[in-house]
Amino acid sequence: MIKALVFDAYGTLYDVHSVKAACDSVFPEKGEAISVTWRKKQLEYFFQRQLMGRYRPFDEVTREALRYACKSEGASLTKESEDMLMDAYLELELFEEVEDVLEKLSDKQRVVFSNGSENMIRPLVSGSGIAGNIDMVISADEIKQYKPAAAAYAHALDRLDVEREEVLFMSSNSWDIMGAASFGFHTAWINRGRQQPETLDIQPDRAYTDLNGILEWF
Repeated sequence: MIKALVFDAYGTLYDVHSVKAACDSVFPEKGEAISVTWRKKQLEYFFQRQLMGRYRPFDEVTREALRYACKSEGASLTKESEDMLMDAYLELELFEEVEDVLEKLSDKQRVVFSNGSENMIRPLVSGSGIAGNIDMVISADEIKQYKPAAAAYAHALDRLDVEREEVLFMSSNSWDIMGAASFGFHTAWINRGRQQPETLDIQPDRAYTDLNGILEWF
């Protein structure tokens, strides 16, 4: 029986590219390019830091990635505009089905487990429409180990106080799903981008295009 529903945040519950509007307001006609590169470098930087053993909190990684993205587009950041764009990450938009799905699963433990540092992920959740439908927020920053490291999922399991086979883990990020599946969680890949499935020997239990698909488990 599934007792805990564990959701990744960025790209799964929240649209990371909803920062495009804020980017456009500072750098007209460059918002989309900055948003795409920002996310790409954000992922690259935390993966690299994890592998090198040079951990820094996710807010710092995100700021470094923003600076790279702006430089790559020839956009000159001021301290004021940098802070404003970082604040936009605290107000990301929810995907449209998220609130309804979480409400329908109120009999389960509903948890957000993110690589986001606490000063990013907690304000994001508490300031959005799902705050009343989330029972716990877990940050990988608590142990300074980013997903998909096994230690990160082990930390989440300790916090949940359930068995690993009692967890259904959901993420839009295939690398996150592979990590969770390798650790032993049940997994549902929320393939919002309709990407080609990975060809690794680790696969999700199910794949859906949005969170509505997980309702069939219950």
